[in-house]
Amino acid sequence: MSQRASAPDVAAPCAPGLPEPALAAEATERILKPLARLMIDHGLQLPSLVELLKKTLVEEAVSSYGLSDKGSSDSRIALLTGVHRKDVKRLRETSVTASVTDTMLPVAASVVARWISEPRFLNADRTPRALARTPRRGVTGEPDFTALVAEVSSDVGARAVLDELERLGVVQPCPNGRVALESSAFVPREGLRESFHFLAASVSDHLSTAVHNLCPQRRGAPMLDQSAFSQDLSAEQAQQLQQQARRLWAEVLQEFLQTATVAEQRSQDSQGERHRVRLGVYFHDSVQAAPPHVKPKAVAKRKSKRKSAQ
Repeated sequence: MSQRASAPDVAAPCAPGLPEPALAAEATERILKPLARLMIDHGLQLPSLVELLKKTLVEEAVSSYGLSDKGSSDSRIALLTGVHRKDVKRLRETSVTASVTDTMLPVAASVVARWISEPRFLNADRTPRALARTPRRGVTGEPDFTALVAEVSSDVGARAVLDELERLGVVQPCPNGRVALESSAFVPREGLRESFHFLAASVSDHLSTAVHNLCPQRRGAPMLDQSAFSQDLSAEQAQQLQQQARRLWAEVLQEFLQTATVAEQRSQDSQGERHRVRLGVYFHDSVQAAPPHVKPKAVAKRKSKRKSAQ
């Protein structure tokens, strides 16, 4: 029988508690398994990861755990992280390398987000319209791709954004001077660097949400972090569930982006801290491990056949 479950969504604030290093180590070991596959697949070896881990521990300790009255001495950072004080000093003195992420990527993603969420750029059935590349190629009063880009950024030209989206396989030029969106989500087919960018952004934010909810000193309600699962499925049924998940996400994505567009407009004149949000979804399908001490059915059948043949 299939099972379904979701993480509890507790509304009440969490009372301060003690750290749980054993439970954290158990969870970290499981989290590190896909990270290990990523390292092996792309030639990142242990010494490089150790240096990255030291650097990240020091930076996070300085930025998030510094004391306003005591500062963040090398000795205190070493005590918090377990990184040797000499390494702490070296890493704090090393300039932080600037990110090499292409500045075009956020603009391109924002253009697609507005394209699939803003009613002016949608057909009657809420699918993205094919847009004229420039006002000159379109009909008076109709939105065009140049206007779409201008609504997102005044720093990047529409031609550059269009070239990038074409390179990534997200849009397709039409013979009538228009451009059509190939997908209702920004999923580059060929942009490896872009895919790594989204991996880092999405997984980092998701993990940050879970870490926030488990913080011993957390105040206030937890952030949304829920999931559902089903097991004992055939390969065909698992594929059908994935297709349904994609359809549901397309609907949720469009509705959320429409709401987010309005929220951004209403926030333009507000004072105080600025917030960023991310809503994500993932679907994971893998071969289910057999329970301990239970032999696979196929093996049991072969043994029974051998017994009957004797």
